[in-house]
Amino acid sequence: MFDIVMDNPDFLVINKHPNVSVHKDDGDTSLLLEISKATGYQSLFLVHRLDKMTSGLLLLAKNHQAASELSQQFADRAVTKFYLAIGVKKPKKKQGLISGDMERSRRSSWKLTTTQTNPAQTQFFSVAGESGERVFLCKPKTGKTHQIRVALNSIGSSIVGDPIYTPSSNADRGYLHAYALKFQYQGNIVGVHCDPSDPKWNRLENMGEKWQSEAVQHALKTWGKPCQLDWPVIKTNK
Repeated sequence: MFDIVMDNPDFLVINKHPNVSVHKDDGDTSLLLEISKATGYQSLFLVHRLDKMTSGLLLLAKNHQAASELSQQFADRAVTKFYLAIGVKKPKKKQGLISGDMERSRRSSWKLTTTQTNPAQTQFFSVAGESGERVFLCKPKTGKTHQIRVALNSIGSSIVGDPIYTPSSNADRGYLHAYALKFQYQGNIVGVHCDPSDPKWNRLENMGEKWQSEAVQHALKTWGKPCQLDWPVIKTNK
């Protein structure tokens, strides 16, 4: 269900396994309750969330003060986030910025529009994957529901195994992973990453076999320090 990546006196960073709900719904076990049982920490607070299909880094506060400070950083977009994804095919563009307003579509899905009133913004790099697939490194500036899933779908390369946006894809999981976080806490910069191909985390029944492909391994070597990559500055109208 999860692995502990970092244990700080005021917060915990876990590697959430795919297909585990952050919130207790549809009869799922409460993730916070399971973490409390395993660690003995009785007071844990969600600072942000990940979709059920998404694996990777999830930050939990251990007290009200830390929860307030860290939650505010997410609200202020002061937390730098990076995600890995595997798309079904070559996208319309290989790298750049995907920006647009999001609105409800059919059933549980969302879609990207051409308007820019309150846009979801996602920067990305990509390289060729196995069998025509595409490997993505995404840096979302905003944090909207299904943002990366919708962004990649909008450029023609929806995520392998995504039950909503790629229902015809037959895979052992939806291939979206919260790869790295960088934030400040009490004056210190905290950086943490979780490589889904690392044997420490990637027991195949947990993380997914596609992370072990040669193409993904090559991409991860290139993107091993995502903060140091040449990300263009996003211009704003403010």
